[in-house]
Amino acid sequence: MTKTSCLSRLKRIEGQVRGIGRMVEDERYCIDIVTQIQAVRAALKKVEEEVLKDHVSHCVEHAIQSGDADEQREKIAELMQVLGRL
Repeated sequence: MTKTSCLSRLKRIEGQVRGIGRMVEDERYCIDIVTQIQAVRAALKKVEEEVLKDHVSHCVEHAIQSGDADEQREKIAELMQVLGRL
């Protein structure tokens, strides 16, 4: 994912969140609000997946190619920590 693409998606998500705030202010139907919250969560998950994919294809791959065992262990540990939180 490119920086531009990521920022574009995040700006759309930001607009969605503002829309949810307006829905709450306008006392819209609860299920409609929950549906929009779920859409934001799904959109954030996609951004998260793309950033993680980028990390693996650049940072982790670089560590592997470098041959530096300490850097390799560090990048794998970071990756495992993040995956453990998913």
